[in-house]
Amino acid sequence: MRWENERRSDNVEDRRGSGRQQGLGGLPIPMKGKAGAVVLIVVLVAGYYGVDLTPLLNGEIPQQVQTQGQTQTKASPQEERMANFTATALGMTEDLWQSEFRKSGKNYQAPKLVLYTGQTSTACGYGQAAMGPFYCPADYKVYIDLSFYNDMKRNLGGGGDFAQGYVIAHEVGHHIQNLLGINQQVREMQSRVNKKQANQLSVKQELQADCFAGIWGKYVQDKGLMEVGDFESAMNTASAIGDDRLQQQSGGRVVPDSFTHGTSKERQAWFNKGFTAGSIQACNTFN
Repeated sequence: MRWENERRSDNVEDRRGSGRQQGLGGLPIPMKGKAGAVVLIVVLVAGYYGVDLTPLLNGEIPQQVQTQGQTQTKASPQEERMANFTATALGMTEDLWQSEFRKSGKNYQAPKLVLYTGQTSTACGYGQAAMGPFYCPADYKVYIDLSFYNDMKRNLGGGGDFAQGYVIAHEVGHHIQNLLGINQQVREMQSRVNKKQANQLSVKQELQADCFAGIWGKYVQDKGLMEVGDFESAMNTASAIGDDRLQQQSGGRVVPDSFTHGTSKERQAWFNKGFTAGSIQACNTFN
C-alpha cells in the first residue's frame, strides 16, 4: 500500500511512554528509613547533572528522561513508521466518511485515535494492550498499542500496511455505528434477549464494522494506492480473527453460540461486500 505521501490526521493523541510503572519489577520502592534517604540522594545527584528522577520520590519510574533539555524516548524507527502509518490511515477514514456523510446531508465528527503503551485509562474503563485495538463510544476514541501490528504478523498471520489499515478502519466503523445510533439500538435490543441472542447481535454489529472497513478499502483502491497482495492480506487477517479460528487455535471446542465477532468466512464475506459495493446501504447486517 502506497501511503507515504498521503495526509496524516491531526486527531491523534500520543500517550506512548506517558504511563509509569510502580517500583522495580512491580515492587514499590521503599521511601522510609535508610532506603528512602538513599533514593533522595540519588535524585538530588541526578538533578545536579540535569537528569530528572523526581518521580522516584513517589515510588515511580519515569518512562522518559530529561537530559540537557531534551526528551529521550524509546520509540524505534520502526515504531515511528507504524505511528505515521496509523495517522495516515486515520486521515483516509476522515476523508472517506466526511464525503459519505455529506452525501446524506450530515456532518461527520471524526474520532480521536489514542496511541498508548501497555495500558491506559478510557471513558469505558481501563484499556490494555492484550485487548487489541478497540473503540470507546463514551469518549469517541479509538485506542491502539502499536505492538498489536507485530502480533498480527507473528500470531495472526496478517501483515502489511493494508491489513493494518483494515484494523483501524474496522474500529472507525464502530465510530460510524455510534454516530448513526446503531450502537445504542443494539444495546437496547440486547437488554431484552437472552445471552445467545445478545451474542448474535454482537456478531451482526462486528460484521457491519468489517463491511464499513471494506468501504475504506475500496476508497484506498479508488485512490490508486493499493499494491499487489494488499487485498489478500486483509482477507487473511479477517480469516485469522474469526471466532471459530481463534477458538480452534486456543485448543478449545468451537462453540457457535459464544461467537461475538463472526466466523472467518463471515468476516471475509462482509469485508468483501463493503469493498465491492462501497456504500453504507450494502452493509445492513441486521436485515
